[in-house]
Amino acid sequence: MEEVNGPRLYCCSNCRNHVALHDDVISKAFQGKSGRAFLFGHALNVSVGSKEDRELMTGLHTVADVYCSDCKQVLGWKYERAYEESQKYKEGKFVIEKAKIVRENCY
Repeated sequence: MEEVNGPRLYCCSNCRNHVALHDDVISKAFQGKSGRAFLFGHALNVSVGSKEDRELMTGLHTVADVYCSDCKQVLGWKYERAYEESQKYKEGKFVIEKAKIVRENCY
Protein backbone atom coordinates (compact mmCIF):
# COMPACT_ATOMS: atom_id res chain seq x y z
CA MET A 1 0.00 0.00 0.00
CA GLU A 2 1.38 3.39 -0.97
CA GLU A 3 1.59 5.98 1.79
CA VAL A 4 0.15 9.38 0.94
CA ASN A 5 2.23 12.33 2.06
CA GLY A 6 0.42 15.59 2.62
CA PRO A 7 -2.01 17.20 5.01
CA ARG A 8 -4.42 15.02 6.97
CA LEU A 9 -7.95 15.86 5.89
CA TYR A 10 -11.54 15.71 7.04
CA CYS A 11 -14.10 15.04 4.34
CA CYS A 12 -17.87 15.26 4.02
CA SER A 13 -19.27 11.86 5.04
CA ASN A 14 -21.84 12.05 2.27
CA CYS A 15 -19.76 12.92 -0.83
CA ARG A 16 -16.10 12.85 0.37
CA ASN A 17 -15.49 16.51 -0.50
CA HIS A 18 -12.50 17.89 1.46
CA VAL A 19 -13.91 20.25 4.11
CA ALA A 20 -11.16 20.78 6.72
CA LEU A 21 -7.53 20.14 7.59
CA HIS A 22 -6.57 18.24 10.72
CA ASP A 23 -4.07 21.01 11.54
CA ASP A 24 -6.96 23.49 11.81
CA VAL A 25 -8.66 21.60 14.69
CA ILE A 26 -8.81 23.90 17.71
CA SER A 27 -10.93 21.67 19.95
CA LYS A 28 -12.60 18.26 19.80
CA ALA A 29 -14.74 18.98 22.86
CA PHE A 30 -17.69 20.75 21.23
CA GLN A 31 -21.33 19.67 21.09
CA GLY A 32 -23.31 19.74 17.85
CA LYS A 33 -26.97 19.06 17.12
CA SER A 34 -26.29 15.35 16.62
CA GLY A 35 -23.53 14.82 19.18
CA ARG A 36 -19.82 15.48 19.36
CA ALA A 37 -18.34 18.21 17.17
CA PHE A 38 -14.97 19.82 16.44
CA LEU A 39 -14.05 23.50 16.42
CA PHE A 40 -11.95 24.42 13.36
CA GLY A 41 -10.12 27.64 12.65
CA HIS A 42 -10.84 27.30 8.92
CA ALA A 43 -13.02 25.23 6.60
CA LEU A 44 -12.64 24.33 2.92
CA ASN A 45 -15.20 23.83 0.16
CA VAL A 46 -18.16 24.95 2.25
CA SER A 47 -20.92 27.50 1.77
CA VAL A 48 -22.15 29.66 4.60
CA GLY A 49 -25.87 30.30 5.04
CA SER A 50 -27.75 33.26 6.48
CA LYS A 51 -26.82 34.65 9.88
CA GLU A 52 -29.21 34.13 12.79
CA ASP A 53 -29.11 34.47 16.55
CA ARG A 54 -29.21 31.16 18.43
CA GLU A 55 -29.17 30.39 22.12
CA LEU A 56 -26.48 27.71 22.44
CA MET A 57 -25.09 25.92 25.49
CA THR A 58 -22.62 28.77 26.08
CA GLY A 59 -25.04 31.65 25.55
CA LEU A 60 -26.39 33.77 22.71
CA HIS A 61 -24.40 33.73 19.46
CA THR A 62 -24.92 34.90 15.89
CA VAL A 63 -24.23 31.85 13.73
CA ALA A 64 -24.66 30.71 10.14
CA ASP A 65 -25.14 27.12 9.02
CA VAL A 66 -22.25 25.64 7.02
CA TYR A 67 -22.97 23.36 4.04
CA CYS A 68 -20.77 21.08 1.95
CA SER A 69 -20.25 22.95 -1.32
CA ASP A 70 -20.75 19.75 -3.35
CA CYS A 71 -23.70 17.85 -1.84
CA LYS A 72 -25.20 20.69 0.29
CA GLN A 73 -25.34 18.58 3.47
CA VAL A 74 -25.40 20.73 6.62
CA LEU A 75 -22.06 20.09 8.36
CA GLY A 76 -22.37 22.47 11.30
CA TRP A 77 -22.17 26.22 11.75
CA LYS A 78 -19.87 29.23 11.73
CA TYR A 79 -19.70 31.57 14.71
CA GLU A 80 -20.21 35.09 13.39
CA ARG A 81 -20.60 36.87 16.74
CA ALA A 82 -20.42 35.97 20.41
CA TYR A 83 -22.23 38.22 22.86
CA GLU A 84 -20.39 36.99 25.96
CA GLU A 85 -16.84 38.29 26.34
CA SER A 86 -15.55 34.85 27.35
CA GLN A 87 -16.86 33.39 24.07
CA LYS A 88 -15.31 35.93 21.66
CA TYR A 89 -12.53 33.48 20.72
CA LYS A 90 -15.13 31.51 18.69
CA GLU A 91 -15.88 34.35 16.28
CA GLY A 92 -15.04 33.45 12.68
CA LYS A 93 -14.51 29.78 13.55
CA PHE A 94 -16.40 26.68 12.41
CA VAL A 95 -18.13 23.91 14.35
CA ILE A 96 -18.36 20.75 12.25
CA GLU A 97 -20.22 17.74 13.59
CA LYS A 98 -18.21 14.54 13.87
CA ALA A 99 -21.10 12.50 12.42
CA LYS A 100 -20.96 14.59 9.22
CA ILE A 101 -17.26 14.09 8.43
CA VAL A 102 -14.73 11.31 7.94
CA ARG A 103 -11.01 11.62 8.57
CA GLU A 104 -8.44 11.06 5.82
CA ASN A 105 -8.71 8.59 2.95
CA CYS A 106 -11.46 10.69 1.41
CA TYR A 107 -11.09 9.07 -2.00
